[in-house]
Parts: sequence; structure tokens; C-alpha cells
Amino acid sequence: MEQLNIGILGATGMVGQRFVTLLADHPWFNITVLAASPRSAGKTYAEAVDGKWKLEGEVPENVREIVVMDVSDISAIAEKVDFVFSAVDMKKEEIQKIEEDYAKAEIPVVSNNSAHRWTEDVPMVVPEINPDHYQLIEAQKKRLGTTRGFIAVKPNCSIQSYTPAIAAWEEFEPYEVVVSTYQAISGAGKNFETWPEMVGNIIPFISGEEEKSEKEPLKVLGTLAGDHIVNNDSIRITAQCVRVPVLNGHTASVFIKFRKNPTKEQLIEKLVNFKGLPQERELPIAPKQFIQYLEEDNRPQVQMDVDYEKGMGVSIGRLREDSVYDWKFIGLSHNTLRGAAGGAVESAEMLVELGYITKK
Repeated sequence: MEQLNIGILGATGMVGQRFVTLLADHPWFNITVLAASPRSAGKTYAEAVDGKWKLEGEVPENVREIVVMDVSDISAIAEKVDFVFSAVDMKKEEIQKIEEDYAKAEIPVVSNNSAHRWTEDVPMVVPEINPDHYQLIEAQKKRLGTTRGFIAVKPNCSIQSYTPAIAAWEEFEPYEVVVSTYQAISGAGKNFETWPEMVGNIIPFISGEEEKSEKEPLKVLGTLAGDHIVNNDSIRITAQCVRVPVLNGHTASVFIKFRKNPTKEQLIEKLVNFKGLPQERELPIAPKQFIQYLEEDNRPQVQMDVDYEKGMGVSIGRLREDSVYDWKFIGLSHNTLRGAAGGAVESAEMLVELGYITKK
């Protein structure tokens, strides 16, 4: 297929950097625009991230000399791209406006941001779980008055380590979930150099995270009803979210009740055989196996398992019966790959595959 030209909005931040590394050699997408705040505009990308590069490895060679554009220069950027990824760092209202302005300029926006996750006609999708929600795009384009411009978002990074298991177990009718997430510092756009107070420390508060962890899975697991999603009201989720001294990887400790009575063997079988359109269509970034189950008592571990399927898979372990709930388990996902930039790239690939994003 002919490569699509793409832009990355907010390219100098940690998630923007992750987008750059994932897309620098992507078989379908060609980076033609890197955009950021006016502070970075006019500099080469290498200059803009000098002293701010937070990822392992060097800045990819083929993007070093791209001159950073001002993210607010929508018309100039729109001329150069077929669609954009959004990882801008602004206030919620500003993000909502700028993403909608890009969509109205007939540029599809695949966003990592939370600003539009609860906009009624914006699909919030994990491609393995609810790709049918992309059908909302047609209603959204009518509202915006566009022919090809729209916004699609991915859900919060913290839900990726347990929501896939809930989806895999749908036939057993899960109805009550208690989850505690232990979240890496890169989820806050930090590393240990920029957040030294996290070394040897735990912070039992992440602003807004518990509400997202409780509510976003209900939309992802919800039902498409014309121009909106009816949230799944058969499940209740309560969450606590803790920041821990780990660079990459969100771990979840989960307790769950079912209306039916599955065996451990049935639960594991559903996990390891769970797949979706990304696997069937063999999308470039999609994991071959979405969920792995680990039998060892001390797995999953961040150091051993966070990069499973190049960070795009989910690891589940320690599934056992519980004395209060029915079952309990530990989940792990990579927060900046599956949970952030990688999840958005997979969404874009799915949108291309389904015909929602096309060459201009």
C-alpha cells in the first residue's frame, strides 16, 4: 500500500517521543510533520528534544532534521499530512478545541489524550475489544460537518492490564471488580532523572486516575446504539491507583465476581485464545497473541514481562480462587506502548484497515 503521511502533535513530550520511535520505520506511515509548542517550533527535532529525550536509545536518524512546526498552525500542517496523532500537553478545553479544529480541517485525529474520551460521538477503542465503536465516526462527521475529518481516542493506560481479561471472560458474566493499580512513573511523563523523589517511594494518589479506571472500561465494554455508546451497566468497578518506583509497566491486582461459575481452566483458555480484528488482519504493530497466561507464582513481573509482544501484549498470572470474591489475578501491561502511543498506532492501523483513514 502507498504510505500515508502523518503528523505527531506534541512530538517533544514523552508520549510524543514514543510515537516518534514507533513510527520512524513504520511500513504504512511516513512522518512528515512533528509539531509542538511555539517554544520548540523552528528548531530541528534533535534540537527540540536535546536534553529532554526520555527514552532508551537515540533519536531516530530519519527524524532528527525535521523542523518542528507550531501545533496551532493547523492549515499549514493539514497541507502536509493525511492524518495526525495527538499527544499535546494542554488544558482539557484547549485539547478538545484543537483536536476538533484539526478534524474540521478534514484531518483525522487519533488521540492519546483523555479530553474527548467522554464526547458522546467519539469512539474510545481497544481494537481487540470494541472496533465496532468506530461506527460512531459517521455520526461525528455529521455533527462536525466533515467528509473525512474526525477524532478517535484510546482509553487510559491504567485499564489495559485488566479490561482485556474482563472482555475475554464476558460469557461468564463478570459483575463486580475491585482493582488496585501500581503505575509506572513514565505514565506521568517522567523518568527517575526528572522525578528523583520517586526513587524508593510510593505515592497513593494519581489525580483523576481512579475515576478513569472505574468508568472507562464500562464504555469500552459498552454497546453501540446509533450515535452513542450505552455503557455496560452489568459491571461495577472500584479502583485505587498508586504510583510506584517503576519506569515502565502498570500492574493491576484484581478481584472479580461472576454470575456464572467458571473453572480455572476455562478462565485461562478464554485468556490465551482471546483475539480480535488486529490479530485476524495481522496489523503491523498488533501482538500475535494479545494475552499470555503465566503459570509461575511470581509472574508477571515488570522486569521479565513488560516487553511481551514488543510491549503490545498483556500478561496475566496468579489466577486463583478467593475467599471473598470468586477469583483474583495479577495483570501487567506496558503503559507507554500498549497503554499509550502503541495503542494509538494500533487504532490508526485499524482505522486504515476499515477504510476510515485514507490517502487524501
